Amino acid sequence: MTAATLIRAARVSQSPGFRRFAPALVLSLLSLLCLLPGPAAAQDSVQVEALLPGMAVLTIDGRRYTLRDGERAAGVRLLAATAREAVLEIGGETRRAGVSERIAGAYTAPEKRSVTVSRDERMQYRTAALINGRRVEVLIDTGANVVAMSRQHAAALGIDSSAGEPIQVETAGSTVAGHSVTLNSVEVGGIRVANVRATVVDGDYPRTVLLGMSYLRHVQLSEDNGVLSLTSRW
Repeated sequence: MTAATLIRAARVSQSPGFRRFAPALVLSLLSLLCLLPGPAAAQDSVQVEALLPGMAVLTIDGRRYTLRDGERAAGVRLLAATAREAVLEIGGETRRAGVSERIAGAYTAPEKRSVTVSRDERMQYRTAALINGRRVEVLIDTGANVVAMSRQHAAALGIDSSAGEPIQVETAGSTVAGHSVTLNSVEVGGIRVANVRATVVDGDYPRTVLLGMSYLRHVQLSEDNGVLSLTSRW
């Protein structure tokens, strides 16, 4: 028996005898309603709220996320979105869903990943990263708005900087030419972020790739006694 059926049953009779017992019956019905199963819990589910070409609004584990193609949140990656459906990667499986459709029972929020980096003798935090799947040393720099690298770094990583947007870059001593590009992915200690903005500077500056805020804003940072911890936000 559903909640709606129980409520309608309380209104069936209008006889005097029924009215006399109605208050007690209503209290009984309300008590029974409390025992009925409610809507499915938010966790263990992924629901598509809205769709646009290349973008989807999802509710995951009770929280709402807006993702573009290739982006990930709470263990769910949006592979592609059209006005009709979203193609999602969940737990290594490809799933499809339209607006208001919910994928339940097959989703488990992943444990947050964390990596620690020790400060070196120069009082800097350096670590290894994967940029577009290729390994490179990076310097963690919260003062840099985006990931930054020299043209030589870009070439070694297989990045065609000439295809990016021409920009002027302020360095410590001058203004130099550069290009704004989008990296397919940046990964540190298993914490992978897709579609990361980066600046490629003409010349050999910076000496080490700078891991700036276009990546770091996707992680939680904490520092304790010369050890920097990066923890995924999902």
